[in-house]
Amino acid sequence: MYIPKYFKVTNSQEIQQFIQYNSFATLVSMRNNRPMAVHLPLQLVEKEDGHYLTGHVAYGNPIWRSLQGLEQVLVMFQGPHAYISSSWYEKENVPTWNYQAVHIYGQATTFSGEALEKDLAALLVKYEGHRERPVLWETLSPELLERELKGIVGIQIKIEEIQAAYKMSQNRTADDYAEITNKLEQERDAGAHAVAKEMKRNSPHS
Repeated sequence: MYIPKYFKVTNSQEIQQFIQYNSFATLVSMRNNRPMAVHLPLQLVEKEDGHYLTGHVAYGNPIWRSLQGLEQVLVMFQGPHAYISSSWYEKENVPTWNYQAVHIYGQATTFSGEALEKDLAALLVKYEGHRERPVLWETLSPELLERELKGIVGIQIKIEEIQAAYKMSQNRTADDYAEITNKLEQERDAGAHAVAKEMKRNSPHS
């Protein structure tokens, strides 16, 4: 990913939080010299030998078969994004787009059995644990779990390289930055509001 110096993010804690919050990712692989992708939630897991991304796909999805023999796959996480009108600048310029994105490269392998069960249980805790009537691993019938486990394959990617970009108008003047934030808050788009919130949180002018 091309990242100008203004927009490069290197803080590992910030990147980890971004992945945890924007966990619905795009996994890109190759099969027969043709790119292929799948969209899925991934968990960030720390093991003794490093950090991994873990998730699962349907057994019928051919992408898991493509992983064997590949040196690396690409995983993309995307945060809020919004159009930036150059009418919001003090001086004449062209429009652009603000966004947050993290790209991760690593070798992917598949897993099953007890490891897959633990990963699924953790996934349910993450997305169900706070609910009034949570659907957790221990609340589901063994018959259902046995049937569903036959239809999925676990995927894990060992993180080898991280590229993170927050393109949030950091290269604009303080006045432009404030005006862009203000205009985004007036937009009808929820993504624009989310970008404004991130710009306030990460302002280089504060």
